[in-house]
Amino acid sequence: MGRTNMRMRGMAKRPLLPAAALMVVLTVASQGMAADGDTASTPMPPWPAGDELGMANTLGPATWARCASQMTAAGAKSYELSHERSNTMPLSPFGRPLSYEYTPTISLPGTRHAFNGEQVQGGEPGAQGTQMDAIGHFAYYDEVWNGEGEPPVDSAQYYGGYMQKDVKPTPDSPLLKLGIEKVPPIITSAVLLDAKAYLGDGESLQPGQMITAADIEGMLKAEGLSARGILPGDVVYIYTGWSENWADPDVEKRYYTMGPGLSEDGAKYLAGKAVVLVALDNPFTDPVAEGQLMGKAMPPQGMDKGLPFVIHHQNLTQAGIHQIQNAKLDTLAADKVWTSCTIILPLRSRGHAGSPVRPVAIGTPGR
Repeated sequence: MGRTNMRMRGMAKRPLLPAAALMVVLTVASQGMAADGDTASTPMPPWPAGDELGMANTLGPATWARCASQMTAAGAKSYELSHERSNTMPLSPFGRPLSYEYTPTISLPGTRHAFNGEQVQGGEPGAQGTQMDAIGHFAYYDEVWNGEGEPPVDSAQYYGGYMQKDVKPTPDSPLLKLGIEKVPPIITSAVLLDAKAYLGDGESLQPGQMITAADIEGMLKAEGLSARGILPGDVVYIYTGWSENWADPDVEKRYYTMGPGLSEDGAKYLAGKAVVLVALDNPFTDPVAEGQLMGKAMPPQGMDKGLPFVIHHQNLTQAGIHQIQNAKLDTLAADKVWTSCTIILPLRSRGHAGSPVRPVAIGTPGR
């Protein structure tokens, strides 16, 4: 229900990468610095004190080299992995509603020029649409806050041992550490796991349904990737089918009320593989049960630790793994592009906790 009509958009043409960038990738590959499956030249954790990159430390010549064969393979296509942004798209309940104002055409007196523009009327661009979390987006307390009195914000802890005074010392401060501007260009190999096919037998996963570590290994086997596995610096895309509920205009208001997601052991499995980023076609990365956001159902996991969004906690505060929410993975899955080169560039907005993002993949259809 509510499936968009954008399935094949953006596939007809290959992106024109800058010649210099392409030559760098091809040169690295020709020097044999990191064949697919060779992890010897990929940096691995633990990272040094004061780190703000997390698993993005794995990126570099080795991950760029793994992209080369994907970009130059016969029959390779480019895939858009984001939704179009608009005033009528589904909106997150955790961010201020995003609204664009489309301004009149402007003319310049004494010239033949006319030009158009638009502006953000309100809302959080980095929390709506296909968006990426900065590592500083999430923090945690040692004890559960009971909701009484002022929250103990000064005791909030972040990735890398940073404290609230280091990251956001005042209520109106931008993030002084761990902001989205710290993310380097993510140019690396990617693996797509089709949970809709493997777990749902072709149907969208259910609200609150969890994708476990065993499921991840099962999908790798089903896609013929057991030998390759998941490599350090990989991006992992997981297609749940929940994006079938993404509709624009969003009339039914269903998409952002619930959804499937990763289990805690699945997130820890991916952290053990040193992946740089995880992206699902769901609103929260975490599984959310029907009625949970209205207080009518318990979270599927994490409440025994006071962490109903335990995947955010694990990825952002513990492992330093970035996240993308609301990825558009249907066309990639339909073409069975299990491995690809992916390029992800968030905006360099200083001190922001997230960013709109336009991930793309380049790979060869397997069907």
